[in-house]
Amino acid sequence: MTQKIHLGISTCPNDTFTFHALMTRNVDWRGLEFDVELIDIQQLNDRLFEGDFDAAKTSFHAALLLANETVVLPSGSALGFGVGPLLLSAGPDTSPTDNNQITLCPGKHTTASLLNSLFHPATTRVEHVVFSEIMPMLQRREADFGVCIHEGRFTWQQQGLGLVEDLGTRWETETGCPLPLGGIVARRKLGDRVIAAVQSVIRDSLEFALADRDAALPTMRQYAQEFDDNVLMKHVDLYVNQWTTDLGVTGQNALDQLSQRAQSIGLVSETDLPIEVFKTSASLI
Repeated sequence: MTQKIHLGISTCPNDTFTFHALMTRNVDWRGLEFDVELIDIQQLNDRLFEGDFDAAKTSFHAALLLANETVVLPSGSALGFGVGPLLLSAGPDTSPTDNNQITLCPGKHTTASLLNSLFHPATTRVEHVVFSEIMPMLQRREADFGVCIHEGRFTWQQQGLGLVEDLGTRWETETGCPLPLGGIVARRKLGDRVIAAVQSVIRDSLEFALADRDAALPTMRQYAQEFDDNVLMKHVDLYVNQWTTDLGVTGQNALDQLSQRAQSIGLVSETDLPIEVFKTSASLI
């Protein structure tokens, strides 16, 4: 019987780039049958907690809380230097100082929200909205601050918004590690052999895209908030790198740092399992 895999990924260009060949079946599915769903990252997080997906892209904040049930796959992550969320203001030259002010975050379990909690604890009231609504709401002065992710890194100045802090740069300065934003997790109950097959298909899909970058553009355009091809490829250049292919030791160290800092603010306890990166072996592939 064919093993069905309900796979959830985000609509972000780095994911549609990475998974284009899988979705269009330009790579061998290795005996699996993928049912792929593309939704917002916080929806992915929420539905993973509800048990909906066999494997899915998730924020590493959520992966911390799901570590008992899931493992992180070596391929498909967004991790790097200069890739962090930006804390923006509705007007220029302001910073959060008053807990009557409102900061918008792109979902309770996003890594962006975790960074805001780490670096700006209790300075404002936090409200969670879909990431694509944050900059428009700031422009309408419906909030004071917003933690911006994805294409907004390239367009916030055009929107007349102010930069309070690059939260990723602060992470890098304090830890010396690339920032782990999100990765692909698989449920432990699938078993090592199936997880290894899922990992292999994802890696094949990424290598297909890297060998012919333009081939993925139609899929990327279909789902992106920003349709300019140059912006789409800037997004890929920023978020798809050596650690997307394989998290490796550097990726594991970054996840260890995230776990330790999450413990420091009481998000997880010392008795919880740490984030585990799945290790494949030749006998499983």
